[in-house]
Amino acid sequence: MRKNLLVVLIIIGAIAGGLCGWFWGPRMEPVAFLGELFLNALRMIVVPIVIFSMIVGVSSLGDIRRIGRVGGVTLAYYLATTALAVLLGLVLVNLIHPGAGVSLAGAKIPEGAVAKVGVTDLILSFVHPNIFAAMAETKILPLIIVALIFGGVLTTMGQRGRRIIELCETLNELMIKVVHLILWLAPVGVFALVATELGASGGGEAFLQELARVGRYSATVLVGLFIHGVVFLPLLLFLLGRQSPARYFWGMVEALVTAFSTASSSATLPVTLEAVKERNRVSRSAADFVLPIGATVNMDGTALYEAVAAMFIAQSYGIELSLTHQAIIFITATLASIGAAGIPQAGLVTMILVLEAVGLPLEGIGIILSVDWFLDRCRTTVNVWGDGVGAAVIARVCRLKS
Repeated sequence: MRKNLLVVLIIIGAIAGGLCGWFWGPRMEPVAFLGELFLNALRMIVVPIVIFSMIVGVSSLGDIRRIGRVGGVTLAYYLATTALAVLLGLVLVNLIHPGAGVSLAGAKIPEGAVAKVGVTDLILSFVHPNIFAAMAETKILPLIIVALIFGGVLTTMGQRGRRIIELCETLNELMIKVVHLILWLAPVGVFALVATELGASGGGEAFLQELARVGRYSATVLVGLFIHGVVFLPLLLFLLGRQSPARYFWGMVEALVTAFSTASSSATLPVTLEAVKERNRVSRSAADFVLPIGATVNMDGTALYEAVAAMFIAQSYGIELSLTHQAIIFITATLASIGAAGIPQAGLVTMILVLEAVGLPLEGIGIILSVDWFLDRCRTTVNVWGDGVGAAVIARVCRLKS
């Protein structure tokens, strides 16, 4: 009953925030600190919950040799769904042609978006030279690698390792209890985040004016996210995970609303873990192993967005891209999304890889910024939904019970 009450309160907070931001615009900025407080509370818990849940997840698999199979299935599943999302985006953008007739005059680029991210940078990001610096900077990927290694080695240390695993299990339960407490801040935090973000864009009328300028682009992204999130992923959940999509969706409402309000799959991770394990009763070992990895590398929504955005920019400049170029976009967007951090608008940075791969002008990024904050929330919601579906599918495919 209390969990259902919390879901209702979060939804009310999101709706109220949207209405206040729409009608009162910039006047909602004074409540921004409430959203920041909620975000900080979630960020505070991300690092310990990733480390302890990963160690517990790996050790709960028992024989370390099983990790190779589960890890391989997890990577293959995430790669396949991400590739499917990119392909869907390319099909839609070729059918709709959202960039036809769009003027790019006056578009601006944020300073952070021009940072170059190479393949070697992506590889090096797997290992951080200072584990404590990685924790302080919330570098999730190297922390996952360290936790995987620690968890795996602990399973080989007999009774001594078992004592440490039990300590990690206790600490993991502690983190979940803390998440339960933080979630009671969610209704107010979600209200503040939605209201101030919409208010910062100038309110409802200003947002509608910008949306009209890039309306077909926004529609293309939203249609793609809708098809992937409402058709493809539920189909996989039903066929491979043997779960009711509607029931599973309701069990993840808290996580999905949090994802939309924070635009961060990493910040949402504690809520996602709680929703998948407690409300949807997915194997704890599967959730603890799969979800932290998914929050970092499974970015279906981001991959789809990058493909659509790259094609939109090309069409806006009148640049014809051949099938070969689109194949390069397909490969680059799939791989670049894996390196996208689970933070707000991280896709803008990794999209540089996609644009440079086919020689498109980076200046084109400027036109999509006016609506990117909204699309970012939509694609993050699909990212988190994909993580949750993946946990159920992998638990079923790999027959993980505990």
